[in-house]
Amino acid sequence: MSRAEVAHALQEPATPVGGRYAQEDFATAGVSVFHDDAGHLVCIALAAATGPQTTLAGVSLAGRDPEQMEQWLLEDYAAEHGGTVLFTLDGSFALTDLGLLIRTQRIGDTRLTRPLLMTEDWFESTYYRDHLPLERPQPQNEYRRGSGA
Repeated sequence: MSRAEVAHALQEPATPVGGRYAQEDFATAGVSVFHDDAGHLVCIALAAATGPQTTLAGVSLAGRDPEQMEQWLLEDYAAEHGGTVLFTLDGSFALTDLGLLIRTQRIGDTRLTRPLLMTEDWFESTYYRDHLPLERPQPQNEYRRGSGA
């Protein structure tokens, strides 16, 4: 989708964030989008609390406890459907076959899941994958697998 098509679909004008990732935010919709140099949509990030509710196999992906989501992805979804689970350096986790990256977002004193959907090229590139979406800097390793944080 082009930038104009995304704005039309979300019925909201974009707020350009800029930077090397060409991020545009749609605050009312709770969505951030990214386009490549050719103007093609390459990533959609859904806000944990205000983004559209997205499900996988009937399970909500946004606004969940990160540890419960990780457990469900590993023990239920991946075990039943297969696929490769990836853990990134910042403690995010992903189903690489689906281009689904689960990050966390701070909401008050809590961290909740924030799904990102991205193209294979961006997903496989740590240059993009490990730095999206652009938000206030977050301490590294705040949430790590098995940390209980």
